Amino acid sequence: MAAACIFCKIIKGEIPCFKLFESDKTLAFLDINPLSKGHALVIPKFHGAKLTDIPDDHLGEILPVVKKLATATGAVDYNILQNNGRIAHQEVDHVHFHMIPKPNVEQGLGVGWPQQKTDMDALKALFEEIKSKM
Repeated sequence: MAAACIFCKIIKGEIPCFKLFESDKTLAFLDINPLSKGHALVIPKFHGAKLTDIPDDHLGEILPVVKKLATATGAVDYNILQNNGRIAHQEVDHVHFHMIPKPNVEQGLGVGWPQQKTDMDALKALFEEIKSKM
């Protein structure tokens, strides 16, 4: 854990939270600056800034807990969000997943989707490059 990390302080109990779920590797709690009613965070207890910093065995519970939160809140429409890096809108340098109910157009996450034109030859080359590294 990182001494200055707000989420590590929450994990250690140094900062209170509205805890919804806890296990040896995972913690879920309500967001104190929610975009909508029921907005919650699910975090691995292992400290890492980006998803690629977290060992796979510390990620196994994340989506099942997010799924339980969506069910528990009664959300019909919702977003699952996980950002990596400042230009990708990450504010806290500890991996976290948002479960954000979307009850109506005004509340919840608003998303733009700036699609780009596709060059199929370039896309095929990218496909081959990425696939070779998987």
